[in-house]
Amino acid sequence: MSQNYTTLSQIQSDIQTGQTSCVELVDFYLENISLQNSKLNAFVEVFANEAKQKAIEIDQKIKVGTSGKLAGMVLGIKDLLCYRDHVSQAGSNILKGFQSQFNATVVQRVLDEDAIIIGRQNCDEFGMGSSNENSSYGPAYNAIGENRVPGGSSGGSAVAVQANMCFASLGTDTGGSVRQPAAFCGLVGLKPTYSRVSRWGLIAYASSFDCIGPITKTVQDAALLLEVIAGKDENDSTVSTIEVQDYSSFVSEKKTYKIGYLKEAIESGLQPEVKEATLKKLADLQAQGHTVEAVDFPMIKYFLPTYYILTTAEASSNLSRFDGVKYGHRNNEAKELIEMYKTSRSEGFGKETRKRIMLGTFVLSASYYDAYYTKAQKVRRLVKEYTDFLLEKYDFIVCPTTPTTAYKLGEKTTDPLQMYLGDLFTVQANVVGLPAISIPNGTDSEGLPIGFQIMAGAFQEAELLAFAKEIV
Repeated sequence: MSQNYTTLSQIQSDIQTGQTSCVELVDFYLENISLQNSKLNAFVEVFANEAKQKAIEIDQKIKVGTSGKLAGMVLGIKDLLCYRDHVSQAGSNILKGFQSQFNATVVQRVLDEDAIIIGRQNCDEFGMGSSNENSSYGPAYNAIGENRVPGGSSGGSAVAVQANMCFASLGTDTGGSVRQPAAFCGLVGLKPTYSRVSRWGLIAYASSFDCIGPITKTVQDAALLLEVIAGKDENDSTVSTIEVQDYSSFVSEKKTYKIGYLKEAIESGLQPEVKEATLKKLADLQAQGHTVEAVDFPMIKYFLPTYYILTTAEASSNLSRFDGVKYGHRNNEAKELIEMYKTSRSEGFGKETRKRIMLGTFVLSASYYDAYYTKAQKVRRLVKEYTDFLLEKYDFIVCPTTPTTAYKLGEKTTDPLQMYLGDLFTVQANVVGLPAISIPNGTDSEGLPIGFQIMAGAFQEAELLAFAKEIV
């Protein structure tokens, strides 16, 4: 069996001709997990027996012609997605041992199309982090380079695909948590339009920002996964009822596009090799006949403050449910109810999560609500209006996915500002609710991958994916 499958269509073709089978694929990925996971820490739990049993069932379905469109896909899911009768811990001790009573909508949809879920994957606690160093399971490690971060918060999900421990992953993206690890690991990461994919069964961090998206080796499979997981859902009232398009057909009416690149993103604070790779990609696009122009975005300096004020406020509200009473970790030594709440939450939440809860509680407090939260909501609206204005003139807005390539573990943990600045280019899509994709764009002198980000208008995933496939 080939060890270098990059597309599901290759896998399905080989299954049809008898060159491989779902059972062989599962065995291959399980072997890779056993060889590499102790070093990379991508999976926090592996469903070996279930995956083998599911593979036998799907091989039988393929033989009789009743298999779904994801047959042959061995998938990992981030530890923020609920999977019935399996632990869903959100990378946090506060949910230690919690078993989900139901499937997240996206999990149910991939299972319905015969994907094989091989395990749950390491992530920053509740999705709060850019390097996967905030997990109660310990950090995940990038498979490329010595002691490098994989990005966050879907770090384990990216490493698992990068290191051939599964074929694809489902991650979540609140401020770049699918795209940034995809960039650091040389993969494709897609964040859909907000409301394109149901959030039912996603353990919430910031409800008006959270999105579920695929991490894959190719744009082709990202499109296919989006087709499966997108669409209306009666369990989630925020989901759009706009019809899901045939994304994987890559039909585009245009041959050339108008592309705007964020001038401020190119001019300031980039690792030289990231800047060089980005400028080369822009020159290549121009040579292919596309119109490429610099655009000013004077509000770029407000992206991160707006994002962190609003997401911490929503986190403060969302995470109040984890109180040591209903499920998860509880301190049994406290003598008073309030003491039990305090000690359970202090012990259960990690340092970064506690910090964000406290910051969110502060910006929501009566004395500071208007000064911070209300103002941030107004700025969010202004950023959205200006982004929409630009996307009336341009088909896409592009920039590097990240200012640097993957840095070393511990390098930025003592300087939160430097850590947060790593999200500078990815948070915009979440603040304004638009679709964005990160595609590989070469490597630096140490062989570390560089990402290139493309953002499109609301529900323009078909155009976005067609363009990304053309230029990757």
